[in-house]
Amino acid sequence: MCKINPRVDFAFKLIFGREQNKDILISLLNSILEDYQPRPIASIEILNPFGSKEYERDKLTILDIRARDDKGEFYNIEMQITDQYYYNKRATYYWARLYSSQLGEGREYNNLKRTVSINILNFNRLEEKDYHSVYRIKNLRNNKDLHDQLEIHFIELEKFTKELPDLQKTLDRWIYFLKYAEKFTGYNLPVPLKEIDTIEKAIRILDKMSLTEEEREIYEARLKALRDESGALETARIKGIEEGIKKGIEKGIEKGIEEGIKKGIEKGKIDSARKMLQAGIDRKEIARILEIEENKF
Repeated sequence: MCKINPRVDFAFKLIFGREQNKDILISLLNSILEDYQPRPIASIEILNPFGSKEYERDKLTILDIRARDDKGEFYNIEMQITDQYYYNKRATYYWARLYSSQLGEGREYNNLKRTVSINILNFNRLEEKDYHSVYRIKNLRNNKDLHDQLEIHFIELEKFTKELPDLQKTLDRWIYFLKYAEKFTGYNLPVPLKEIDTIEKAIRILDKMSLTEEEREIYEARLKALRDESGALETARIKGIEEGIKKGIEKGIEKGIEEGIKKGIEKGKIDSARKMLQAGIDRKEIARILEIEENKF
């Protein structure tokens, strides 16, 4: 079985962000964009190819993949394994950075190229039921696109529930691979996945992947940091949370708690209050919202 988790961003970039694996990246992109582009991507240039020396072991740097295709269009691909309340805004911000960076190359506005942000999430962030959601700038009155320059995709792995016999589209097969890669090797890869050459190549890469000592240290450090981040977020949610944040808490909290605090759980209220205080929310406001005495936190 695969010992490397491809949902860890460092490993994801190691697989999809290397020059020799551009065919794998193209296959993944074309499967995601199948219904949203006039013709498939034929070739691609990775603008920030994998290189372990650029990463710090002790920081959660952004390990995205930035690329440009044969049509001159730009892509930002990111694998995110831990939940982040503000991820929607983050995705828009990184799309904007890549889009605006084109002007730094001496381009005029009329030469700006379509830029697509692709976010593969190991958690649920949107209210939509489908695992694949696509956003553009639209006229709210008639639902017409303003242009095709902005396109943001979210793929939420937890919402993907298809079984092997149900895998029809190439995208379904790529998502199944990403979600369950640790279960397979080149010897037991299911037929629906084997039918996609690039998925078979990806599993072979994972099988044979031998990280250098430096790469292994970075992978383990990032895995630990991501687990620590996930643990902190889980603590912030607190036992006893039932249904969404109280509407009165929504304003001013981006890193706070999403779901409301069950009345009567004193410890949960205290833990929540401390997290909110660390986020910079006024102590009196916290006490008012959570109905708790100020001296208890």
